[in-house]
Amino acid sequence: MIAIVDYGMGNVASVRAAFEKLGYQVVVTDDHQLLREASHLILPGVGSFQAAMAEIEERNLKQLLIQLAKSKPFLGICLGMQLLFEEGTEGGHSSGLGLIPGKVTRIQTPYILPHIGWNQLTVTDLVPSFQDFNEAFVYFVHTFAAETAANYIVATADYGTDVTAIVRNKNIYGIQFHPEKSADIGSRIIKTFLNEVQV
Repeated sequence: MIAIVDYGMGNVASVRAAFEKLGYQVVVTDDHQLLREASHLILPGVGSFQAAMAEIEERNLKQLLIQLAKSKPFLGICLGMQLLFEEGTEGGHSSGLGLIPGKVTRIQTPYILPHIGWNQLTVTDLVPSFQDFNEAFVYFVHTFAAETAANYIVATADYGTDVTAIVRNKNIYGIQFHPEKSADIGSRIIKTFLNEVQV
């Protein structure tokens, strides 16, 4: 069973549909026991970093997610990816889950923000199974992006600057774009995570 973490700020219906389309059993929940029983954890999200962390803490999920990330494949999507980091600056400075070193800041680009639409991935050699997605187009909607060390970056996209698109720290992955809006490539990326990530 795959658990999508429900903290009141997720695009949970479309994310759930993307996983169910691939044939997986999915539950959307903030129930601590169900999250413990899940094989994989998915943290979606739309909105601001600060508000999202407030909702997570209100539901007493922060420490649980940090604990479970040590023993389960964990995927953050869009805002959910940003929450994996130590700090966010959207809506003021606030602490994230701290599962990947780095912080989330407004994209410094000459282009118009938010970064909306299809953009091309440049995949690093960090995770061989993701090499198939080099130069693939995926769908972004965001104004803030993660700043982290190169050894955590699986892929970037060019938006007047290198924007972090996929990150990894052991069994923990983050995807800045929307795989559920990225057609067949998005489905393949989800499947790669589910099939190949080991704890």
